[in-house]
This record gives sequence, C-alpha cells and structure tokens, in this order.
Amino acid sequence: MKKKILIPTDFSRNAWGAICYALELFKNEECDIYILNCYDLDQYTAEELASSPFSKSKHRQALLEKSENELKKISQRISFRDESPEHVYYYLSSEKNLIPAMKDVIERKDIDLVVMGTKGKTDSLNVAFGSNAVMAMEKIRNCPVMAIPPGILFSEPNEIVFPTSFRTHFKRRELQYLIEIARITNAPIRVLHVRQELELDEEQKNYKALLEEYFEGLEYSFHTLENTSIHVALRLFVQSRESEMIAFINKKHTFFNTVFNQPMVKKIGVDSEIPILAMHDLRN
Repeated sequence: MKKKILIPTDFSRNAWGAICYALELFKNEECDIYILNCYDLDQYTAEELASSPFSKSKHRQALLEKSENELKKISQRISFRDESPEHVYYYLSSEKNLIPAMKDVIERKDIDLVVMGTKGKTDSLNVAFGSNAVMAMEKIRNCPVMAIPPGILFSEPNEIVFPTSFRTHFKRRELQYLIEIARITNAPIRVLHVRQELELDEEQKNYKALLEEYFEGLEYSFHTLENTSIHVALRLFVQSRESEMIAFINKKHTFFNTVFNQPMVKKIGVDSEIPILAMHDLRN
C-alpha cells in the first residue's frame, strides 16, 4: 500500500537531514511525500508593516514567493538524490503556524507518518529537542511522528527499543509503523520493561501476549530492568547496546511527559543522538 509521508522544512540543514533520512528509509517503498514550509507573516510587527511601503498583502505575497522558490531548490536537490520511481513529491507552502499547518495537511491528505528534524534553524546546543519537534510529538495525535536528530546519516537501525509497562492499551494499527520499519530494515525490536513488581499480573501478561502476536514474523526479544526509573533504564539500555532507534506509545501524554519532555530529554542525553518514533493511543 502506498505510504503518505509529511516532512516539514524550514530550509535548515537539520530539516534537509530529515528529508534525506526519510528518502533512504523508504527508498524501496511506494510513497507520496509532502514537503511543507510554513512562512510566518507575524514575524513582521504592526509597526514594521505600517512603516513599510508594502501593504500586508504584498508582504504575504513576498513571503509566499520566497517559500515557493526555496521549495523549488529543495525539489532540485531531491531530484539529484532520489531516483526512485516509486516516490512522488508534492511541495506545499502555508501561512499557518507549523502545528496547525501540519494538522491540516495530515487531515486533507490522509498522512500516515510525519518525519521531521529535532531542531530547526536555531540548532541550540543546549536543547536536545527543538520546541517544534516536542510540540509535534505531543500535539499531533492521529499519526506517528518520527524525529531525526542533526547529523544523522541513514543506516538500517541495528535494533529498535520499545519501552513499555505492559499496562498500556494498544492495538495493532497503533504499532503499524514500528512493525513496518522493523520489516523494511530487518531491525529487531527490543521490548524493554522496567519492573516495579515481583512478577507480571494478568493484565500485563495479556498485553505481553498481544505484543508477541503483533510481532509475529519479526525478530524481537523481551528485556527487563529493575530498581531504577524509566528514563535512567532507557538511557542505560540504549547506551550499553548502542541502539539506533527508540519507539514509544504516547498514551494520554503520561509517558511523553515522564520521559520525553525537554528537561527529561536533557537527562537522557542519548535521545538527542538517535531517531525517535512517537506513536499514539488512537482512542484519545
């Protein structure tokens, strides 16, 4: 089935890196790829607009033309890099702010997956995840978001770490892209459980059995750590194994706020260095 992928860009080096990662990841897959740029008329203050010889509508037109010209440059760069006949590209400019614009495209085009850089033009060394990436992983609830750190060159991940309490309700369709990425890259899935109890209760055993059913035909294994917090366990597990991707389900904001908010990301550290796939409880 054809995939529909949305990649926002602010024309930064980091945004280009996310595009390249997506092209390589899905190089053998039939895809419609939407490249979105949001230009911001609000960057001009009322005073600047009043003192300018151009009207607001002319400013809007100038920003639109600039966005479209930069997207043409992106198109040319992609044409030199991507020779896949299975990839069809669409280039979109939007006056909306990034998150509303992304939600609009996701809804209108029935997007399956968002791929974006973790940082934009600011590229702050003090922030592991840029505010737009954090906001997208938190606010976009109807399709997964994959965040690509700066400087990452694509290689098939050696493994995908999937942390779970075995208490999160999930359905097969919520794990679709974890399963799909594992399939197309032949990456094993490492299910990580941080044990707070002596043994799994019946509910947890049920969810573990569901995962075994969903992952049938893939390489996977279960791993348990104890006597530590989830963010420390995840960091230690990923660092010790040099894991190259993390996937998680963001259920009712709780797991995200515990592990992947900006202060916690700084503590984890390693998460700024490998791709993150944020999936969602679609019942929210």
